Amino acid sequence: MNILVGLLLPFLGTAAGAGCVFFLRHELGSLVKKALLGFASGVMVAASVWSLLIPSMDMVSSMEKFAFIPAAVGFLLGIAFLFMMDKIVPHLHMGSDCAEGIHCNIRKTTMLVLAVTLHNIPEGMAVGVVFAGMLSSEPQITLMGAFALSIGIAIQNFPEGAIISMPLKSEEGMGRGRAFLYGALSGIVEPIFGGITILLAAYITPVLPYLLSFAAGAMIYVVVEELIPEANVGEHSNVGTLSFAVGFVLMMILDVALG
Repeated sequence: MNILVGLLLPFLGTAAGAGCVFFLRHELGSLVKKALLGFASGVMVAASVWSLLIPSMDMVSSMEKFAFIPAAVGFLLGIAFLFMMDKIVPHLHMGSDCAEGIHCNIRKTTMLVLAVTLHNIPEGMAVGVVFAGMLSSEPQITLMGAFALSIGIAIQNFPEGAIISMPLKSEEGMGRGRAFLYGALSGIVEPIFGGITILLAAYITPVLPYLLSFAAGAMIYVVVEELIPEANVGEHSNVGTLSFAVGFVLMMILDVALG
């Protein structure tokens, strides 16, 4: 039951954010978007360090000075994986008219949702990997530590859900219910990928340090490639920077206090 709750929390965070379409009349303002994107970036970077990279190195502490190898290799593979997905999957970012990925004739709204879905794949993997580590009785990963990551990602998913659903209502002319559905569905990949990872726990235990850092690399790719640039474009970029600091510190506190 604890694992099911942990897997669903990030999705519920996305759905709650998407639910903003029922309570807000207008699209989120530019400053609010910058603040939310900066906050989400801070949470993801802190989660990558404290919940994924450090445990990855702690698990292979017997390698002593070479304990960095699984973390470095997995991290770079995670970057490469998201880079490949970014080039293959057709998607469109908010405020852009130029689609990325393989060219195909699909609806703009679908590509907008696919852009956020790409963000959520590594987050789902990250939650699945830490719960798999907890199930394998790795001393570096506790139940509360796994929940800290799940809660942190759920918190940063709230603004992502709002950022995808609100423009669908205002710019694409969707009804509130449909805009909410699209926003919520962008997060459904998280429990799916997390669940698949846990089902494979018996097979992934030997490479768990690599998988933890793989998830970290994938998350950092999203932050550096998309979230931070979007948070700093135009005027008042300091709003995104300060919000990044708040998100980073909050996730750090969650991981240390609960882990």
